[in-house]
Amino acid sequence: MSWTLSCLELRFTRQDVKEDRVLVHEDWEENIVPLTSLLPENVDPGSFGIREYLAAKSLIASRSFEIDDYHGWGMVPLADLFNHKTGEEDVHFTAELPHGESDSEPDETDNSTDEDEPSTKNSASPEQSLEGENTDEETIEEEEEEETTPMLQDDVSSLEMIMVKNVPAGAEVYNTYGLIGNAALLHRYGFTELDNLYNIVNIDLDLVTEWSTSSYTTQYTRARLALFRKLGYNSDYFEVSPTGESETELLMLLNILLLPDDAYNKLDLALTGDCISKEGREITIGKHKVVLGESCSSSDVLLTDDGVCEALLAIVDKRESLYGTSSSLEEDVVRLGSCVLPKDRRLYHSLVLRVSERRILEKLRSYVREKVGEVNGGKRRKKMMNSKP
Repeated sequence: MSWTLSCLELRFTRQDVKEDRVLVHEDWEENIVPLTSLLPENVDPGSFGIREYLAAKSLIASRSFEIDDYHGWGMVPLADLFNHKTGEEDVHFTAELPHGESDSEPDETDNSTDEDEPSTKNSASPEQSLEGENTDEETIEEEEEEETTPMLQDDVSSLEMIMVKNVPAGAEVYNTYGLIGNAALLHRYGFTELDNLYNIVNIDLDLVTEWSTSSYTTQYTRARLALFRKLGYNSDYFEVSPTGESETELLMLLNILLLPDDAYNKLDLALTGDCISKEGREITIGKHKVVLGESCSSSDVLLTDDGVCEALLAIVDKRESLYGTSSSLEEDVVRLGSCVLPKDRRLYHSLVLRVSERRILEKLRSYVREKVGEVNGGKRRKKMMNSKP
């Protein structure tokens, strides 16, 4: 949806919207503008301007959905009347595809049916027989209609709406647009869900490189990032799960950024030439063994270093700073509770998104601090053991 997020600091979402508008403008210039010169004189070219195109595209994008693999994306009459509920839909839409194997047989079936039909009509009721010769034209039309019907049935597929749970009389019936978090819902459809279990937070690669260049040189950061790419990682952003667990690729990058120079040079040399193409080869990154072509199964393995934990906490702070410093999470929760719908619709949905993401970031902080405590506790225990006589 191309609505303006002006009521809150949601720069990352606003950036997505701006990028979408640029792409839509390019699409309009390439596909619509050339056609305006072909319009009849009685048609106003202003009706096909960028604002009109943007409005039409937003309507279609917000109401179309992926039907199935056969049909792809489309707009379905009546189906777009259903509102969305993540993971708790009442209906499913399923397509009844044409019969593939029977496509080669309709002629034989139709002929036998047509030949049998006259005998049925000859034994018609007295009322039908009274019409006699006067129904010839109608009979021909009916036969033509019957001949074309099987072809139509083969060419046209139907879409069925199936109830998947009992819904009380008078209650709203919900469809689902997919298992989508609030950021995607707000971006695509212009609304959010208060208790969405599929919320995630994205941390852009730019935030990580920004943190790195604040502590190291730009050349240092670029070299470490190039090594990260050599390992086969191509992410431009990293996800934080609803439970506050960071994507392992982000932790891998932080480990690489914090490698001592000698360890970095040794690893970079090991990955030159043909070695990088050999999947299954084990390499060492800091304290961790990594198998090329495989991702780490747990972030715990990569969060055993004080430096990595501190770096991740600093990056989380940078991510949350994108919301601005005008209010805390607690204050946002209070503001959310005071919203009046539908008057405060935009403020409400912006706050729902911001609160849900800030809660995830707080879960990540707690998780990292817990790991720091475990690491420091382990060091203290090891130090005490070594100091015993």
